Amino acid sequence: MKNGNSRRSFLQKGAAAGLTSAAMLSTFGQGLHAAVARQNPYSNPADLKITAIKCGFVRGAVYVKIYTNQDVWGCGEAVDAIQGTYYLVKKMGDQLKGQNPLNPNRLAEQLRKGAFFGGAQSGVYVAVLTAIETALWDITGKVFGVPVYQLLGGKYRDKIRVYCDTALYTSTNPSPQDYATAAKDAVSRGYNAVKFDVDDGRDPNKYDRFNWTANPMEIDRMYNAIAAVREAVGPTIDVYVDMHGRYDAVTGMKMAKMYEPLNLMWLEEPIPADNPEMYKYITQETTTPICAGENIYLAYGFTKLLADGALNIIMPDLQKAGGLGEAQRIANLANLYYVPFSPHMVASFLGAMASCHVCASVPNFQILEWQIYMDKDQLWKDIVTYDGPRTENSFITVSEKPGIGVEINEEGMKKYAAPGIPFFE
Repeated sequence: MKNGNSRRSFLQKGAAAGLTSAAMLSTFGQGLHAAVARQNPYSNPADLKITAIKCGFVRGAVYVKIYTNQDVWGCGEAVDAIQGTYYLVKKMGDQLKGQNPLNPNRLAEQLRKGAFFGGAQSGVYVAVLTAIETALWDITGKVFGVPVYQLLGGKYRDKIRVYCDTALYTSTNPSPQDYATAAKDAVSRGYNAVKFDVDDGRDPNKYDRFNWTANPMEIDRMYNAIAAVREAVGPTIDVYVDMHGRYDAVTGMKMAKMYEPLNLMWLEEPIPADNPEMYKYITQETTTPICAGENIYLAYGFTKLLADGALNIIMPDLQKAGGLGEAQRIANLANLYYVPFSPHMVASFLGAMASCHVCASVPNFQILEWQIYMDKDQLWKDIVTYDGPRTENSFITVSEKPGIGVEINEEGMKKYAAPGIPFFE
């Protein structure tokens, strides 16, 4: 397959023009190489057609690849709400087959409006749509030879700041010292912002897993853990806390007030994000910034939260909220209310870089999530192809390659593929 400039295509389409240009330069070889570098290897964009959409599932994510009649492809990824969606990908692929992929907004709207009774408001349908829409932007950038951020209107910044989720939630009953050690480890790796989860259904002090009111022992645990983090990293490192929407408004308010002296960058989802009135109640009663949005779909889902002033910061997950175009619309909507845009991100580096293109294209971007296991676990290096450093001193440099700039590695994915599900078939 070809997915870049093609000398054969150049020689077939424009040999005479290439030789004429070369004669004007000092040597034939230099002129030919320059002409090849400038040549678009694809035929008229109007002739581009989608031939197939295939997918593979790896660790809670679906990776989509859109193929065309000109051997240029696009890649996209969706997370979380994707279990059992192989045939949904196939169905959407059949609906788009034969159409020109260079209209991401129109094709995404075609799929969404065509499924008002098929789940197009949220959940698995929108998550799969997100992967496909992302892959369409990837193709479009490759065909026109520009990075996705350029298609979105250009960029405000070259580098995207990330915070490091330390993934301490994988430990059983971690102590405040464990929190402090994990925070210092992340800072030693160059990160200037760290995040910790404090909700823990395994807490031995918990009376009842179905009762969302935290008891005094749970509250002490949640406070002491983050107090240890702040003491360990000092005042200049940003600290973020996630409660995963697993508490009631009483507990959420209590923790937000208790955390005020620790100067958090935000307290994330102290309650579920589906009741703007209760979020507004918490937000207005504390100086701790309140953040939510990873389980909200499409721009419609954010309208009331923003209009009511219910959140200080929004964090849509760009691998399931509706696509890159929809993500930019969400950010621009938030910007009208002077609310920062800080996307949730638990995807691979393909999803991370796709998110970076959106974050670069909007003025109100604040920070992007990064998972520490992506630095440590070989899986995340095997399943994608990228020829540069991923994070440097808490920043990701936005790719200047056409499209997203990161490719999925099908061979690398095979050993991690979810059993029992067809793999790119």
